[in-house]
Amino acid sequence: MTVDAWFIIGTIVGLGSTITCIVAAAMKKKPNDITLLTLAAVELFIVAYAIGSLVRILGGQHMVGEPWEFWGYMFTAAMLPVAGFYWAMMERTHWSNYVMSAVGITVVVMLARMAQIWYGTSMAAQALQQGIGS
Repeated sequence: MTVDAWFIIGTIVGLGSTITCIVAAAMKKKPNDITLLTLAAVELFIVAYAIGSLVRILGGQHMVGEPWEFWGYMFTAAMLPVAGFYWAMMERTHWSNYVMSAVGITVVVMLARMAQIWYGTSMAAQALQQGIGS
């Protein structure tokens, strides 16, 4: 997998959100401004990544994988912070912070898959996939 600046920044934002929410949950804190702002940071990053991807496509770059799959991941990643925020507003207990902590790490995993779709998988991964099918 090719690691680009989008993936690195997204990983920092996503893991920062996850760690912040887990610490708040472990301290038995209810969802507060800090934990909700980390979700907002994840959402803002996904919006910026979508705009950046659109600019790259309009600039002539092409992704290796299927565009519908890439944009499906992008849409789903954009909906996760919204769902986490909704959950936190409906259930104002410390358990909501655990739910919100799952958003950041899930987005990081989805970013890894989006990078695979954009750049393709490495030769080692392709050889492994061929070996599994035989």
